[in-house]
Amino acid sequence: MFAELCITSNFTFLTGASHPEEYMNRAALIGISAIAISDVNSVAGIVRAHTKMRDIARQITERTETEARHGPIGPAAPPHLPKPRSLHIRNTPRLIPAARLCFAEGIEATALTATRQGWATLCRLLSTGRLRADKGSCTLHLSDFPDDLSGLGLILHPPPQAQHPPGGAHAWLRQARQLTRRLPQNTYLALSPRYDGQDALRFDTHADLAKALNIPTIASAAPRMHHGRRRRLADVLTAIRTSTRVENLGRGTFANGEQRLRSEAEMRKILGPHAAAVTRAADLAETCQFDLASLRYEYPSEITASETPSGRLRRLALEGLRWRYPHGAPERVHNMLEHELTLIGKLNYEPYFLTVRDIVAFARSRDILCQGRGSAANSVVCYCLGVTSVSPEIGTMVFERFVSEARDEPPDIDVDFEHERREEVIQHIYERYGRHRAGLCATVIHYRGKRAIREVGTAMGLSQDTIGALSSQLWGFFSAQGLEESRMREIGLDPNDRRLQLTLELVHEIIGFPRHLSQHVGGFIVTEGRLDELVPIENASMEGRTVICWDKDDIDALGILKVDVLSLGMLTCIRKAFDLIARHHGPQHTLATLPQEDPRVYDMLCNADSIGVFQVESRAQMNFLPRMKPRNFYDLVIEVAIIRPGPIQGDMVHPYIRRRNGEEEVTFPSDELGAVLGKTMGVPLFQEQAMQIAIIGAGFTPTEADRLRRSLATFKKHGNVSEFRTLFMRGMRKNGYEDDFAARCFSQIEGFGSYGFPESHAASFALLVYASAWIKCHHPGIFACALLNSQPMGFYAPAQIVRDACEHGVDVRPICINASYWDNMMEPDDKGGLALRLGFRQIKGLSEEDATWITAARGNGYLSVRDVWRKAGLGPDILTRLAEAGAFAATGHSRREALWETKSLIKGPELPLFAQDIDGEAVQEPAPNLPEITLGEEVVEDYVATRLSLRSHPVGLLRSLLTPGAPNTLGKEAKPR
Repeated sequence: MFAELCITSNFTFLTGASHPEEYMNRAALIGISAIAISDVNSVAGIVRAHTKMRDIARQITERTETEARHGPIGPAAPPHLPKPRSLHIRNTPRLIPAARLCFAEGIEATALTATRQGWATLCRLLSTGRLRADKGSCTLHLSDFPDDLSGLGLILHPPPQAQHPPGGAHAWLRQARQLTRRLPQNTYLALSPRYDGQDALRFDTHADLAKALNIPTIASAAPRMHHGRRRRLADVLTAIRTSTRVENLGRGTFANGEQRLRSEAEMRKILGPHAAAVTRAADLAETCQFDLASLRYEYPSEITASETPSGRLRRLALEGLRWRYPHGAPERVHNMLEHELTLIGKLNYEPYFLTVRDIVAFARSRDILCQGRGSAANSVVCYCLGVTSVSPEIGTMVFERFVSEARDEPPDIDVDFEHERREEVIQHIYERYGRHRAGLCATVIHYRGKRAIREVGTAMGLSQDTIGALSSQLWGFFSAQGLEESRMREIGLDPNDRRLQLTLELVHEIIGFPRHLSQHVGGFIVTEGRLDELVPIENASMEGRTVICWDKDDIDALGILKVDVLSLGMLTCIRKAFDLIARHHGPQHTLATLPQEDPRVYDMLCNADSIGVFQVESRAQMNFLPRMKPRNFYDLVIEVAIIRPGPIQGDMVHPYIRRRNGEEEVTFPSDELGAVLGKTMGVPLFQEQAMQIAIIGAGFTPTEADRLRRSLATFKKHGNVSEFRTLFMRGMRKNGYEDDFAARCFSQIEGFGSYGFPESHAASFALLVYASAWIKCHHPGIFACALLNSQPMGFYAPAQIVRDACEHGVDVRPICINASYWDNMMEPDDKGGLALRLGFRQIKGLSEEDATWITAARGNGYLSVRDVWRKAGLGPDILTRLAEAGAFAATGHSRREALWETKSLIKGPELPLFAQDIDGEAVQEPAPNLPEITLGEEVVEDYVATRLSLRSHPVGLLRSLLTPGAPNTLGKEAKPR
């Protein structure tokens, strides 16, 4: 047998030319016993290979069981029998986690992990190198090796020019000897072919080098691709990495396609008299028995001397139950809580829920508004812990859908925080658990259409015009089959051009390749022990953040805890609105204590009066609201979920409305599906319902349903939802359902792959819909003020928000040098109500620091532009921005007068010598005769300076041109505001 232990995958970005999964598949086909994905200073791609290894093992197991029942499976096997992707795969290659370490001293070595301790050592070593370097780089020194190297195996790679290194005088040989002395039993020297006609001599030379180091040799093809057909793409990746064109690579290109994964027979033939190194590779692989699956369940227990995690969770849950239900909780809620706590304890998930609770408790202690969502968030336990404010009595969600003893995988809780203050929470997590125990997940940036066309096209030498033409056709005509010839001719390209054809082939091939790592939007992994012994940690591009090299799919595959600390602009808006309500009206509101089921709120939504309201402010939602006519909270849950590509593509929207309005009879395909679809009138709208249809209607096993669920989450990346279509349709037909209904159901499931909502997410978002709608309904001025202070967010620009507030009777007042602050504020309107005063934040180019100086120095008010200049110490450029925004109207200066005065100011302190004439009299400059500004000019200047105007709508100035007989206001003289 042979084990390939020095594989470079495409997670050595822009170097390796094959996915880790492709190496695993190829190894299974050619009979390799084990492989080690050893990317340069990285283990980012290892989990992908680990997942594929499990998939291959599952396929072999399923085929073995089928053959035991029905006989050998072949091409002529009955259609109802599952067929593996390859009938030739009979063994599952083992994956050996590894990394190719490149040291600053010039030594390169592949480190293989034989034990869990060896993996911890490798991760800490990589963390050391990456934390001392910028994002994406790693600086390692031989001195970084710890004293204890047990659990590791090392394969030294000879230097490129090591032909006859002169004894101890050679620096590489001296450093290599120092390394081999520290790990004498598990260090080898790689014999790798280069296919340049000099391999026989090179093998002899390297064998002599191994003898000088007193270590054995080991065979490796050192593949950079799984198959020789990737040679062209490998050259393109090199060209992209080196910022050159393929035709100019010279010696940087591959001489041939031989540097690929090879079988045992091929390696023995290549090595000839050194073939014993092939056997040593297999023997070394047998000593490496560490499995990534053993990294699971390393959750932070936070055990104290007086309380276990289970006892603490129960105590906090019961305290929260009394807090949530001060007059006593219903018996149903008591039973649900006990059931959930029992299941959580059986699966040892108490630390997970406690971790989320501690993060949320910190946010609440700092008055940071937050709201949990995700599958587990809508449970009695999370409701009592304060993670979510959605009552568990909403809907009919079942706890086992996300915490299942059968699936044995961690639950999913996402927590949204105010987008302006989320960084406080992130830094708290680092401080609370330590950077050695907490880090953000990575996000793998893959090649997609436009980037692939741009970078491959540049590497292939296409002109920028050609690349632009191809990019312009991406969505309409660029598919897996390429551009249609007719379309290529229409955009001025020759479909028969060989360079263009080759470029398009390479673009299709590079789609899905990893380009680089970025940080996840908020997915935190927190561990009981050292995180840098679980996975390497590196610096993020953002200061103060550290990330791991695995993304959320990798974390899910290993079953490791992840808490999503996300940001949401509407939470910032709601919190600021609550503060304003408390300041001006008294009541202290929270998401959980808002008056429920207010008819006025639902009346407003039925009229599609929802500008600025969370999730229902889009034109599609505003068009749907009068048809939906929501009258209770669960209607909002459906409203949030139904206007999504999933239900729309599955043609679920119109049937639901017809049934809701009594235009169509509510029917169910069966009593079993009726229990699933009853609350949505027989129409599946949520992801949970789609999964239940697959299980109940199509006869999916829990394992198959879980695979379908995972495929939904990764549909955009991998596009594998349709693999389940045949199985789904066959199962529905077998259980007596019509093909039309089955096809519509699966179409909706596919739509969820693009974007669909689970009921738990929709319920969490519906609470924010109601909260924002309640504020808008009862306090429209405060709602507009909070929206403006939370920008940028939402669909609408400040001008539309202000206009909507005016239509609701809000008195909106302009920016004033003597009355405004940085934020928009509410002030008395002399009628017993409140007016909205626009703040300095609306002025383009004005910073919060400048606004602070203005408000701190104005005392009893400013009298002129020069007064602001003297007191606040602002430069003429800042005063010009204020003048352009019309902020000096309160001092009696029009916009043009204020601008004229700013031009008379000098940078720096005013000199008294020039303030008087020769007789000691004050210099009096004659007042300028400035032309009056028209209304149209004022509106234009308002939009240029503040992106809104309180004088007139721009279209109103053209009313005379649009409506015969309307007065002409375009050149009308503007009146002071």
